[in-house]
Amino acid sequence: MNDMTNSHILVHEFSYLEPRSVGEAIELLAAHGDAARILAGGTDLLVQMKMERQKPAYVIGIGKLTELQGIRQDIAKLTIGALTTIRDLARDTMVREGYAALAEACAAFSTAQVQAMGTVGGNLCNGSPASDTAPALIVLGAEVVLVGPEGETRLPLERFFSGTGKTARRPDQLLTAVELPLPTAQAGSAFVKIGRVAADIAKANAAVCLVRDGDRIADCRLAFGSVAPTPMRALHAEAILRGQVMTPELITQAAAVAAEEISPIDDVRSTAAYRRQVVAALTVDGINRAWERAAKSESANLRFGEWLENDEGRRTEDEGRSTLHASRITHHASSRSIPLGRITHHEITLTVNGISRHFYVADNDLLLNVLREDLELTGTKYGCGIGECSACTVLMDGKPVLACLVLAAAADGSHIRTVEGLAAPDGTLDPIQEAFIEHAALQCGFCTPGMLMTAKDLLETNPHPTEVDVRDHLRGNMCRCTGYAAIVRAVLAAADGRMSE
Repeated sequence: MNDMTNSHILVHEFSYLEPRSVGEAIELLAAHGDAARILAGGTDLLVQMKMERQKPAYVIGIGKLTELQGIRQDIAKLTIGALTTIRDLARDTMVREGYAALAEACAAFSTAQVQAMGTVGGNLCNGSPASDTAPALIVLGAEVVLVGPEGETRLPLERFFSGTGKTARRPDQLLTAVELPLPTAQAGSAFVKIGRVAADIAKANAAVCLVRDGDRIADCRLAFGSVAPTPMRALHAEAILRGQVMTPELITQAAAVAAEEISPIDDVRSTAAYRRQVVAALTVDGINRAWERAAKSESANLRFGEWLENDEGRRTEDEGRSTLHASRITHHASSRSIPLGRITHHEITLTVNGISRHFYVADNDLLLNVLREDLELTGTKYGCGIGECSACTVLMDGKPVLACLVLAAAADGSHIRTVEGLAAPDGTLDPIQEAFIEHAALQCGFCTPGMLMTAKDLLETNPHPTEVDVRDHLRGNMCRCTGYAAIVRAVLAAADGRMSE
């Protein structure tokens, strides 16, 4: 079987298991050990499986465990469920106001599709030294909550990483949450990153959190990614800053020390020498940005306190979807998942373009295959097969996902909208389709369905985007023909309600 075919399907045989509780997930992990892998968003595991770098006998899908989703706050901490998506973190008002470094890290994370699919727990458990969320969470004092057969363990995030692709999580443990202390007065944080292109992983990234005391830096934490085998703190640079009067000379000195503390390598993305230069520059920018925010944090933290007092009313609309209830996490299974067996076919239900459909799919079938081969909805394109081109973008439960990285069995019960579902039942085109025609925003047309679906998501969540918003949201959709200018004009025209200029 050639590489192109390998990229489109999962030829590796495995059993897909879908636990109905955290306790059941832990039982499955304990039973299968190193032979099992956890599937959350799928944006890393399925890529690794397609490239035959991972060959698990069991894939344990936890995506439907609602007790691991969302954000909850109390008087002592902010708790982020492990299945909370990068997109939801980036858009959460409390995160943006109280934990700016984390919001910025999530906004800089890969593509709109990967943000909508990827989870904070999955990102951390990958153990990638280039993780964007890790440095931000480290400087914010995050702890991870691990649950196993013996119960619950908490661990500072900076001690969670043990090497490239390695973490302290045992095979029989599940990362259930990330906990952050509440923001303090006169504290500010920032995240900065540089990559080869907008949607690429970092050549280097940096996160800063500091506390002001007048013109002095009362406390600070600096962390970096993609510059060592694990995300790391720059302890010597922190010591130089701590307790000192803030001056440009002090920042420059600390940045130089940070650049020496890291241990970068030469790889396809950058050289070690360049990474040292970049870290010095990122440190200066991050400290300055965090310092400015610290001066404004008094009012922000007052608002944060008001949100805590009025939380019940503030989140009523999202109750049950975006609030994590720790009490719902159980350690004993109340029901048993049914192993589906190696390449056994089983029934799933999908609502596709408003019509309920029933399918028999194998454990290793992809949503992309079901749409194209079973329903003959070929508007959703086969592209790279590993989530890098976004030609296969569809809307799943209202969010843009990469159909090449979604197991069909894991999508059971979902609502799917493809490009064929954009037009009205009478054939009237959607405004975004009309705008693409009027502005000649296509040539060969191969990438166009994915572009349309991603643009539709943008307009549904941000009806009045700027050009910067459009370019940012479409940064993961690759086009080899148009140069993107006409595409951007078309999206802006659709937003403005005008089909031609």
